[in-house]
Amino acid sequence: MTFTELADTIFRRAIDDYHRTDDVDAEMPCPYDAGTIEADLYRKNWIDTVQWHLEDIIRDPDIDPVEALALKRRIDRSNQDRTDLVETIDSYFYTRFHDIQPLPDATINTESPAWAVDRLSILALKIFHMKEQMERNDATLEHRQTCGRKLDVLLQQRTDLSMAIDQLLDDIAAGRKYMRVYKQMKMYNDVATNPILYGKK
Repeated sequence: MTFTELADTIFRRAIDDYHRTDDVDAEMPCPYDAGTIEADLYRKNWIDTVQWHLEDIIRDPDIDPVEALALKRRIDRSNQDRTDLVETIDSYFYTRFHDIQPLPDATINTESPAWAVDRLSILALKIFHMKEQMERNDATLEHRQTCGRKLDVLLQQRTDLSMAIDQLLDDIAAGRKYMRVYKQMKMYNDVATNPILYGKK
């Protein structure tokens, strides 16, 4: 099983587990041992899935403004959790390939493996929900056909992205590529670097 096959299997399980309750406040039932890459991938997709539905809720045109602000703050925290977890997954890859000596002509990729896996997680959600739209009994035939065409594109995108990620991992393992782990250093969440926050001191 390739890494992306493992990841996609875990992402689908997390999405299915979430939709048993379809509740953004449901407790995450991670079936994998803590500290494993499987657990990190499951938690990554669980965060993405909850946030997907929070983004739906906050777009309700009749939402109470106070509730909307609370949701926005929750989405901000979720984004930070997501970023932190991507960095944890990149640390896994960095440790896995730490002893690989890059070839003299080795190059670096435009994004790290974990950020590509992040896109694969979001893609699993898009596929699930586009399929859901394609199968809606209360929607028009035109809507279902449009969603069916979009689903075909998403499925092709998953194939292409999975191939690219697995190839990147193979290239790193062979020394043809090398990776670095960069912290995102988001300034707007930091009291020391966001002028609105440090100006309140």
